[in-house]
Amino acid sequence: MKKIALTLSVLMAAGMAHARNDAMMLPLDAVVEQGLASGKLDGSVKFYLSGAQTPAVATALDEDVSNKKTNGVGKSDQEACNWAALSALIAFQNSAKQRGANAVVDMHSFYKRNVVKDAVNYECHAGNIMAGVTLQGTYAKLR
Repeated sequence: MKKIALTLSVLMAAGMAHARNDAMMLPLDAVVEQGLASGKLDGSVKFYLSGAQTPAVATALDEDVSNKKTNGVGKSDQEACNWAALSALIAFQNSAKQRGANAVVDMHSFYKRNVVKDAVNYECHAGNIMAGVTLQGTYAKLR
């Protein structure tokens, strides 16, 4: 019995030593299109990454962070990342509506508080069983 427990402990430790945390940059537009097509995003809130061309902002409201993770088992890294990013956008959409905002501007990746700004892509971290996306942005009313 002790031998089995020791063997399991060694195998678990070896698995943790090989844990994956791959950073990927993926296009946000694909996630927005997926969300609109599935009805999970309703189009009432627009999303603009930092550096992307943004319509004139009438009123900038408060900043917010959305940190979402998803189970990656049985999914490709890109599928899992897009699912986590869509979950973050849904949370932003719901909060924007509550604040009377129609956009989230200056969105950027904020994984483990590390700012990554890209006008087209968001950052996702994919592991052996989980994928995670953290986005930070500012709620706004566009003109």
